[in-house]
Amino acid sequence: MNRTAIASRVGVALSRSRPDEAIEQIRRAEVAGVGTAWTTMSAGGYDVLTTCAIAAARTERITLGTSIVPAFTKHPLGLATQALAIDAIAPGRLRLGIGTSHGPMMQSYGFAPDHPLRAHPLEWLREYTVVARTAIREGQVSFHGNIFTSEIRMAASAPIPVLISALRPNAWELAGEVSDGGISWICPVDYLIQEALPAMQRGADRAGRERPPLVAHVPVALSTDLEAVRAAARSRLAGYARLPFYRKMFEAAGYPLGDSEGYADDLLDHLILSGDDQAVVDRLTTLLDQGLDELLVMLIPVDDQVTEEDRLLRLIGEMSEMG
Repeated sequence: MNRTAIASRVGVALSRSRPDEAIEQIRRAEVAGVGTAWTTMSAGGYDVLTTCAIAAARTERITLGTSIVPAFTKHPLGLATQALAIDAIAPGRLRLGIGTSHGPMMQSYGFAPDHPLRAHPLEWLREYTVVARTAIREGQVSFHGNIFTSEIRMAASAPIPVLISALRPNAWELAGEVSDGGISWICPVDYLIQEALPAMQRGADRAGRERPPLVAHVPVALSTDLEAVRAAARSRLAGYARLPFYRKMFEAAGYPLGDSEGYADDLLDHLILSGDDQAVVDRLTTLLDQGLDELLVMLIPVDDQVTEEDRLLRLIGEMSEMG
């Protein structure tokens, strides 16, 4: 596996949400040789595309990915205009990840249960993705769907990849059919290989296109203290265990949570990649060899977040150098 291949296949999820801190972390990631820095956004959080725009102007090479922009917070054409503005600042360096997010976030924006986004999330996401992706990549849209109607010529066009988040097979099929890739979040690796990849292939086959990449979210803890890793992971990931979409995914993956709102040890041990520096590098490389297209590595801090952030950036940069 050559250096370019590794650099393009392993990225880092930023652990800082404040824009000033996130931008500084992106700059440090670029210096370390990391290929992609992924930003995350909650419904009421800082706007990640604004952060990406400023970061694009203050860096030279690093790719900027969003994982994800909750799509219901922006009209697809508004999203397209932001993405095109960033590409004009940093051509070829943006990857736009979008998703429907979750019920509690949707409720905060006033979406009633019978709103199309709540009632038919995949149909809504399909139309949203088609409108946004067409506007970005073709520079014009003529679309009349059940949910969105758009007739417009954009100021520009750009080959910006538009990816969507997915958990269950029908969402992975949609990613394979209409997007430029699928992004997972805390999904067990065996589930991604056995369920997500084949589902993406089915969607791609239906559309008569090549399967786009699967970007696998991989939580990493730089510690050999397994109990400390589990404790840190339970704290960091606690909220997901209470969300119905994730509970259903864990059950389908063979790790039902039952009546518990927490994680069993065996599930955490499958989700969290941990160990010393060399063990972490070896396991990340193994995941790529197992068939995952790309890795989105997220730090689970155990002892000292700042020190561990720097270690993780260095390790991923070194993976590119040794490739």
